[in-house]
Amino acid sequence: MQIIRDIATLHRAVSALKQGGKSVALVPTMGALHEGHLSLVRMARRVADHVVVSIFVNPTQFGPNEDFAAYPRDEARDAALLVEEQTALLWAPDVAAMYPQGHSTHIEVAELGADYCGAARPGHFDGVATVVAKLFNQVRPDMAIFGEKDWQQLAIIRRMARDLDFGLDILGAPIARGADGLALSSRNAYLTDEQRAAAAAFPRALKAAAGSIAGGSDVGETLAEAEAAILAGGFDRVDYVALADANSLERLTQLRQPARLLAAARIGATRLIDNWPVG
Repeated sequence: MQIIRDIATLHRAVSALKQGGKSVALVPTMGALHEGHLSLVRMARRVADHVVVSIFVNPTQFGPNEDFAAYPRDEARDAALLVEEQTALLWAPDVAAMYPQGHSTHIEVAELGADYCGAARPGHFDGVATVVAKLFNQVRPDMAIFGEKDWQQLAIIRRMARDLDFGLDILGAPIARGADGLALSSRNAYLTDEQRAAAAAFPRALKAAAGSIAGGSDVGETLAEAEAAILAGGFDRVDYVALADANSLERLTQLRQPARLLAAARIGATRLIDNWPVG
């Protein structure tokens, strides 16, 4: 596996991978890889001839009081995992390579980024869209794989790729979960043993609510019950539990398809997100 840190070398390496009409899939990450990330790499391997993984902890998607400095970083461990998964190339730029001196252009994602996690983290999705657009231009993949765990992010990237004519396929990979149902996340490492045990209440509440809504229960009442169940399970705060149109992210008060149950909640200092298909 090649590890590349400058754009000129990256372009030459990707061009070599594409010789003979071979396809390239990109898996963008911020490192601290876990089984969820590796499931994306495996999906990429199934749909493309070569896999490129990027590792870049993007400062522009973190707010002033968020965990940018503390975000877990272990490139050597990540690289070893990617070698085992037969990754062709690791693109690992530093901040200076990604945002050179004088960088001043960014993407604004407007209404898709205004609600849910965007409301709690102003500017977050503008930072995500900007860095992903740069990754698309740098790697020039035929397709890119994103996890469905951050459904809002996936919807935004799909819209951005369409609106800006990137001409690549955006594929969503199913959420990887632990045995207790909790979605795998780098931030799960922040949880104490007690918090980790309590966190299983989160996916249980969403799964039950999705089933109830699909079965015809009142949406508002069901969402309130889900929030109460999450808090009763040991969470300190629920940022939101909402039924949304899976494509436009519009909040729904009555079920229509396709729909997704979206949620974010805080346990201790850790903010977790999850979502569940409805129907």
